[in-house]
Amino acid sequence: MNFDFSPEQEAFRAEVEAFLDANDDPEVFDPTRENMAQIVDTPKRRALMKKLGEQGWLGITWPREYGGQAGEGIYEYILNEALAARGGPQIGKGVGIIGKTLIAHGSEFLKEEFLPKILANEVEFAVGYSEPEAGSDAAAMKLKATETEGGWILNGQKTWTTSAHFAEWYWVGARTDPNAPKHFGITLFLVPMDHPGITVQGIWTMGDERTNDVFFDDVFVPEEYVVGQLNHGFQYISQALDLERFTMFTFSPVKQRLDLLLDHVRTTTRDGQPLREDPRVRSRIARLATTAAVAHGMGLRVVDASMKAEAGGGAPPTIEASEYKLFTTEFSKALADASMDLGGPGAQLRVGTAGAPMAGRAESTYRYTVLDTIGGGTSEVQKNIISRRGLGLPKNF
Repeated sequence: MNFDFSPEQEAFRAEVEAFLDANDDPEVFDPTRENMAQIVDTPKRRALMKKLGEQGWLGITWPREYGGQAGEGIYEYILNEALAARGGPQIGKGVGIIGKTLIAHGSEFLKEEFLPKILANEVEFAVGYSEPEAGSDAAAMKLKATETEGGWILNGQKTWTTSAHFAEWYWVGARTDPNAPKHFGITLFLVPMDHPGITVQGIWTMGDERTNDVFFDDVFVPEEYVVGQLNHGFQYISQALDLERFTMFTFSPVKQRLDLLLDHVRTTTRDGQPLREDPRVRSRIARLATTAAVAHGMGLRVVDASMKAEAGGGAPPTIEASEYKLFTTEFSKALADASMDLGGPGAQLRVGTAGAPMAGRAESTYRYTVLDTIGGGTSEVQKNIISRRGLGLPKNF
């Protein structure tokens, strides 16, 4: 694969950067917000995404028949990385997880209702897979869906639903066949978040961001809001998670934190000696810089594999996405450790504190990068996927 952008891709990147410059707003772009916090959670952030929709940039890879541009995935990658570099909201959830699943498996009714709204950024979604006893193992979900006249009744609980407190619709998995093996018998539904049987309770994470518990109490869902085939929900979820593992864990913020650390090492002295001349520091920085280059290359490899899969009508690149997610989020955690170590005692100061090394990013990323290794499937789950699907190892190896 070619790691260099073509002249057309470079021109698009310049166009995106010019657009973001013209719409710069500190209430929209905050680089101190980490990857999973870069969501469309305020009116100004929604307004920016609406402008992206007007540019035609929210459906770059969608088929033209659904309002997209049928473009290559590299353009979506360039756009998302540019947004992430500035700490802006990202395009992954509605455009990728919900939109692409509906295009592949949704009914004409669901496509007509939701796809135009996604392209215009007129709707926000929450995604509900995790439950108190089914976190990383989404196939173990127990939210009960009972068939009734004209639809289904949902009862139970979801947890770690990040966008539930501001989204309009819930993309949620529930068990429609309790007697089937756990990877079967799950169905996806679209449920309005203002349903009177839904209760949302906030949970504050160690990264100072809000996620939520969501409770279902006799929530009726009409049958036309079933996504795809009954009892095939886990298969759709697995495909969508491949998209989430890549789009929600962008490389730009990681590179930005590495650059802050490099600047700190270049300009800081310790015991009267330049930190950059310490051989142990130089060795550690060299390893971090090398690992960052590998992570960047792995991200481009996912894009390349995705484009080849789309061209051939294949599924998203499961193994490559898991490898990238595992490698990059674990590297991000190691980078946070190094920033705390090399920043010295002042690295414990928070963002916005005058005189804090690296603008206080070390402390916040030290807490937040732990969440990155959990969201979208834990590092342990990624290892299982790689070992079984990539290496062909037995399940109980």
